Amino acid sequence: MSTETVSKKLFTVDEFYRMSEAGILPEDGRFELIRGEIIEMPTPKPPHSGPVNRLNQLFSITLGKSVIVSVQNPIGIDEYSEPQPDLVLLKPRPDFYAESHPMPENVLLAVEISNTTVQYDSEIKGPLYAEAGIAEYWQVDIQKNVLIVRTNPKNGEYQDVQIFERGQTISLQGLPSVSFAVDEILR
Repeated sequence: MSTETVSKKLFTVDEFYRMSEAGILPEDGRFELIRGEIIEMPTPKPPHSGPVNRLNQLFSITLGKSVIVSVQNPIGIDEYSEPQPDLVLLKPRPDFYAESHPMPENVLLAVEISNTTVQYDSEIKGPLYAEAGIAEYWQVDIQKNVLIVRTNPKNGEYQDVQIFERGQTISLQGLPSVSFAVDEILR
């Protein structure tokens, strides 16, 4: 009696880059490697790109040289995952991460702007960031006009999840002396 064995081919970060360099992935596409799978992300459009620009400016002006604001650049999670959060606040490094992509221990905050990817950002990226030990993850839900803040990652889950609305204030866990009005974050 024979048994049939079928398995899924998961790609490594190195294979992902080689495929991109070889032109296998369309140049005009936006792709992430998540848990070994190549995910095609939607092209950013104004309901998404405006908040990215707004937060980039807010973080850059408010936090200055105390962080590096990285916009839609990869962070290395492991051999099979290299997401590209919309914004990341990184610990400063003299080379500005030119030598290598930042790793989870370099990340103070990861931010996803969720318009058409609300469920994906919550159910796929949230657990991925928690498993990696990223201390704080913000999800700006454009549809509901709320800020979902996840902190305290433990055993692959964020233990604390709070929903912030207009009129409230939030402080960064990694920079508690800095606070933002939620109105500045939401549109």
